[in-house]
Amino acid sequence: MTTEPQPAPKAAKPRLLQDGRDMFWSMAPLVVVCILFAGVLGMCSFAPSGPGPGPVPNYDAPAALQADADALGIPIRVPALPEGWRSNSGSRAGIEGGRTDPSGRQARAVSSTVGYLTPSGMYLALTQSNADEEKLVESVENDLVPTGAQDVAGVSWVVYEGNEGAEPVWTTRLDGPTGPAQIAIKGAAGTDEYRTLASAVQKQPPLTVNK
Repeated sequence: MTTEPQPAPKAAKPRLLQDGRDMFWSMAPLVVVCILFAGVLGMCSFAPSGPGPGPVPNYDAPAALQADADALGIPIRVPALPEGWRSNSGSRAGIEGGRTDPSGRQARAVSSTVGYLTPSGMYLALTQSNADEEKLVESVENDLVPTGAQDVAGVSWVVYEGNEGAEPVWTTRLDGPTGPAQIAIKGAAGTDEYRTLASAVQKQPPLTVNK
């Protein structure tokens, strides 16, 4: 009796295609990676012109200047600035050998600085100190020389300038009932904004020191 040939068995399917659960578990890590990647992209944005301006820090200049006057014991004024000017920072500093005491010896000076943003968005720093003129200017910016003066409502401000790119420093000495104070202004703003800040500080009396 002749046995007819039987058809060859079909090739077994790959294990990956035999069970839907296997396919799910093999794809799960890739899905998780895609979700995480999408989340990271969602927290980012593309700015072709560079990062945009952030919020201006809230800095209470009158309160800070009063605290500086109390702590440093030097004449400090709060500038009366027009609408649109915003204070955004402040600091105190010491200047070793920064002043000449009544005996003619060099002594440590101190300073109070507040930074302001002008209505045009430019920055100007106002520094008030008991330092000598040259020492204060040197502490604000090195390698500057006096190049002229600006008259602001009858007060002469000496202008110090340096190499190209260096921001100028305007400085003057204001007398008051508690003694003289050396004032300096420096920043990226224009001449008109320098004059506005100069006028705003020189017309104010020194704060009363709370002891």
